[in-house]
Amino acid sequence: MIRYDALDALPVRGALPALHDALEGHGTAVLVAPPGTGKTTLVPLALAGLLGEGPARRVVVAEPRRIAARAAARRMAWLLGEKPGARVGYTVRGERVAGRHTRVEVVTTGVLLQRLQRDQELTGVDVVVLDECHERHLDADTAAAFLWDVRQALRPELRLVAASATTDAEGWAQLLGGAPVVEAEGVSHPVEVVWSPPARPVRPPHGTRVDPALLAHVASVVRRALAERDGDVLCFLPGVGEIARVAGQLGGLGDVDVLQVHGRAPAAVQDAVLVPGARRRVVLATSVAESSLTVPGVRAVVDAGLAREPRVDHARGLSALATVRASRAAGRQRAGRAGREAPGAVYRCWAEAEDTRLPRFPAPEIKVADLTAFALQAACWGDPDASGLALLDPPPVGAMAAARSVLTAVGAVDSTGRATPRGIRLSRLGLHPRLGRALLDAAGWATRDDAGTGRSGDGGGGPEVVAEVVGLLSEEAPREYGDELVSVLRAARRGGDGYAARWRAEVRRLRGAVEAGDDRRRLPLAEDALAGLVAALAFPERVAKKDGGTYLMVSGTRAELPEGSALRGAPWIAVAVADRPVGRGHARVQLGAAVDEETARLAAGALLTERDEVHWRDGDVVARRVERLGAVELAVRPLTRADPGLVRDALLEGLRQEGLGLLRRTADADALRARLAFLRRHLGEPWPDVSDDALHARVDEWLEPELGRARRRADLGRIDAVEALARLLPWASGEAARLDELAPERITVPSGSRIRIDYGDPEQPVLAVKLQEMFGLQRSPRIAGVPLLVHLLSPAGRPAAVTADLASFWRDGYKGVRAELRGRYPKHPWPEDPASAEPTRYTKARLAK
Repeated sequence: MIRYDALDALPVRGALPALHDALEGHGTAVLVAPPGTGKTTLVPLALAGLLGEGPARRVVVAEPRRIAARAAARRMAWLLGEKPGARVGYTVRGERVAGRHTRVEVVTTGVLLQRLQRDQELTGVDVVVLDECHERHLDADTAAAFLWDVRQALRPELRLVAASATTDAEGWAQLLGGAPVVEAEGVSHPVEVVWSPPARPVRPPHGTRVDPALLAHVASVVRRALAERDGDVLCFLPGVGEIARVAGQLGGLGDVDVLQVHGRAPAAVQDAVLVPGARRRVVLATSVAESSLTVPGVRAVVDAGLAREPRVDHARGLSALATVRASRAAGRQRAGRAGREAPGAVYRCWAEAEDTRLPRFPAPEIKVADLTAFALQAACWGDPDASGLALLDPPPVGAMAAARSVLTAVGAVDSTGRATPRGIRLSRLGLHPRLGRALLDAAGWATRDDAGTGRSGDGGGGPEVVAEVVGLLSEEAPREYGDELVSVLRAARRGGDGYAARWRAEVRRLRGAVEAGDDRRRLPLAEDALAGLVAALAFPERVAKKDGGTYLMVSGTRAELPEGSALRGAPWIAVAVADRPVGRGHARVQLGAAVDEETARLAAGALLTERDEVHWRDGDVVARRVERLGAVELAVRPLTRADPGLVRDALLEGLRQEGLGLLRRTADADALRARLAFLRRHLGEPWPDVSDDALHARVDEWLEPELGRARRRADLGRIDAVEALARLLPWASGEAARLDELAPERITVPSGSRIRIDYGDPEQPVLAVKLQEMFGLQRSPRIAGVPLLVHLLSPAGRPAAVTADLASFWRDGYKGVRAELRGRYPKHPWPEDPASAEPTRYTKARLAK
């Protein structure tokens, strides 16, 4: 019996006429309805004609999460007075409760994508409702783009509704061809905002780490809300670990039940949250409780202000979740949970001043997530670069390039990016393409050797174990299961928690997808070897070899094992789950399996190379034949006859690193380079550029044929650097003969001494000479028209004055120098008129002789 009283109380009923008109006239609509209005439950029933209004239609409702899909279907079935599976059903991965009479089917967006790939026309479906589209999950964005393609090219009669409580309505309307926006008035009750920041500053989140001080504060705010408000308390936290920690701090609440709700929670717990409790409750939840689900009895919400978003390090091939500040849109959604049934309050665990600095909306997943599965979906759809898809945000170019490289490596796309038959099969497995590759290849290659495996029960062979391991990797196992894949597998087999139940259902599904491979290729493998093979095939670039205290992955990234890891000491591992803590260059292994070198070669064979490597290392040429698996060296042999071109390149690298000091007569060569640099600076052509870059660019002109005959450092030491540099002089024009005239090594000063010129500064060379030797010279000496900077020295050779204008110094500066130094050096002449005095390099006594 239809519960009309409950249906009539849903505020969205008033928007149904406008929604029907929009779909009749345009075929698409954007429905904006606040939380609690009934958009998820009443609208699909009305569109399907199950309330006695309008024609009978088949409606598919897409939800972003399994828990929301099941809850929505159960609620709609209850409104019709039925159980799920009759006129209202649901399908999530591994579970289908629907029949041939089902008119409204609630599915996850992932399931919808699978159906679209199998049947682009969605045969028999009249209306698709994309619920909670504001969350911008990648599968939802992809499904919307595919559905728009279907409507444009194949089924213009297919009706589409994008529904959300808070969304970029205009953006979605434009995406759906100018769809009308239908807004439903909400009747949510007023929600008081209580700002409750920590008394002392807490560290901001980084990676998946949340400051324990913040979690302790959240627990205290929950206790405060219980004391100040009636009814249940719903507390939003970013992840399972934070939920468990806060739950542990809420002991001793007496007659209050503490429930933990997240994607890994058992179905019974998830269902229990959606019905009123016998006692007051504190519901600790992740973002799964933001949308679609109504938690009855809630009068207060405690919001930690955090959320988890995917992040990808494309350079290292690592994907992980990052803890970020929740958006203002998420904050509104969370606060709305407190006002669904009666006036309520939201306790926000941050300062009011911080609120305006929060992002308006969550980051679209297409901007931050691993796009490998999306790229395969697009390739199978016939649009490999996704350029023709109607997307609110285009995929980042770099992320798509990284995704295509993975798909190429697993054979899912060809050289043009089009999906191969293997790629189409992978797309239909309902797995990430990496895991699909592991499932197909490992099951095809391996049979299990039961001897010594410790496995009992079903007696299944290799493909069954492969399905079990892939099932473990498709949804991250609880941390308490451990970090070693075989131990985690055995813990899942024994487990009685919600994760283990979902894992068993997934394994049953995957077993049906496994086909026997060619028996001639199948290898007998023990259970631990099978686990390692699966992980290595799924993540070949994360196969890692022990290298000192860490592991070097094939990708070139180093990885560290946690203290006490069961994997410590293994020569090779396959890293299944890893992250990179903020501020650290090494990855941190969270889940992996021991493998041997044969498995590493098998899984990452596309990265196996053998080549001659000739480098400048440790001050000389090192030539060797190296077999590598990506960045990992497997075998090294010395090369006795290295390619001369590679040797020459290595010698040039040595010259770049160590300079011309590797050659003979380097001091004289440095002096010649300085003279040439001076001439190049002031006279230009034809004098050569002798900077490091220029010399390396013209090495053929000045260092051959000696360089071509050299094989090691000692050979470079026999090359005369001065003779080699001299080849760059402008001999053809005859200007080379003027080198000593234009930039002499030495210059004769008035005393008759020949003093070396310092060309260290090509702008103005320096002449350092004793002051008495310059007596009688009226103007500073010049070379190539440039006055020398004269450093006048005391009789002891210490600087007394610096000038580029000798006449000015004699006139103005000499008197001060004479007064200071005359008493200190009385044996040397200090005439009153140095401009007319006789220059000398001797003392007064010697001059008297």
